[in-house]
Amino acid sequence: MNAIEIEILGSGCKKCQQLEANAKEAVANLNLTAVVLHITDPIEIAKRGVMSTPAMTINGKLVSKGHVISPEQIQPLLQR
Repeated sequence: MNAIEIEILGSGCKKCQQLEANAKEAVANLNLTAVVLHITDPIEIAKRGVMSTPAMTINGKLVSKGHVISPEQIQPLLQR
């Protein structure tokens, strides 16, 4: 199975950092292999259609925007 690619989209603020930490915790809880990238470039974020951060994509699919979701909310998204 290939590694899951998770992108955290946001300026690097406290909420963006928390979302990144939550994503990493969810990956660890499920014992999955994942690459977690933090995209801070506003042009790259806009290219993904995101106007409200923090946001998160999993394998290119936008799954959250505008708020921090918990590791427990992220886990089912990783198992799809």
